[in-house]
Amino acid sequence: SNQSLDQLTARVLTELTPIIQQEHPDWLLVQGDTTTVMAASLAAFYLGVKVGHVEAGLRTGDKRQPFPEEINRRIAGVIADLHFAPTAWSRSNLLKEGVPESQVIQTGNTVIDALLTVADKPYDIHDTQLDDIPWHKRIILVTAHRRENFGQPLRDAFGALKEIAQRYTEDVHIVYPVHLNPNVQEPAYELLGDIPNVTLLPPLDYQPLVYLMKRAYLVITDSGGIQEEAPGLGKPVLVLREKTERPEGVEAGTVRLVGTDRQSILSSAIELLDNPEAYNDMSQAVNPYGDGKAAVRIQRALLAR
Repeated sequence: SNQSLDQLTARVLTELTPIIQQEHPDWLLVQGDTTTVMAASLAAFYLGVKVGHVEAGLRTGDKRQPFPEEINRRIAGVIADLHFAPTAWSRSNLLKEGVPESQVIQTGNTVIDALLTVADKPYDIHDTQLDDIPWHKRIILVTAHRRENFGQPLRDAFGALKEIAQRYTEDVHIVYPVHLNPNVQEPAYELLGDIPNVTLLPPLDYQPLVYLMKRAYLVITDSGGIQEEAPGLGKPVLVLREKTERPEGVEAGTVRLVGTDRQSILSSAIELLDNPEAYNDMSQAVNPYGDGKAAVRIQRALLAR
């Protein structure tokens, strides 16, 4: 949808508040850094309900990168009574900000729990949207939806994808589940809609998305979660952002920041498509985001309170 951030915040506050009042929870868990997370934390705080922040402590240090997620997670962090940090780096961010050590628990990321659960299950392709994908080709999975990339940055990124598709017509196929926001839909279909080796899809459920990641050769994304998920499946990730709150993947070598500059995207993709050694270096790096047991650690921490 194309609702504004103030409209979304108001809706979450007004519609979640009566639910919290009715249910009387001891804790409200919020995950991540969306505007819903920020507003839900605020709603719980207003009603005196304790908040646990899952995926806590991620920071870029720039309040406008990503927008509005960096501020959303900082606000949730100020409100939270327990902080479930996915990595040692995110834990250290919270401690530097003055959060008491007793309130910070390093758990790994629940996204890896979900990924491993789904990835281990056999998946029968029954989604007609995936029927026409030529699986014998090298698949590039694309996701792009960040607000800070709306406008020319997104058009530049799509221009690079178009050049990649035209350069590798015989053995590469790009698959892009397109976010429903018109700011994404319109440039995506304008620039990529008529290219034979590009498939534009509606947003996918989680299981088919994981299946696509498993079958992909390369992932190009501005998503935070996919920066963690794709390396868990041994897939190199090019990130369409200038900064990331997940530097562990960059340091491990599984993730590379390319921004939305056409030439930067193009050169990095060409290197991975043409240079097997460079591809192997990224695809075989160790995933630093967890062991699939984050939810168990969160449960234990809550039960101990």
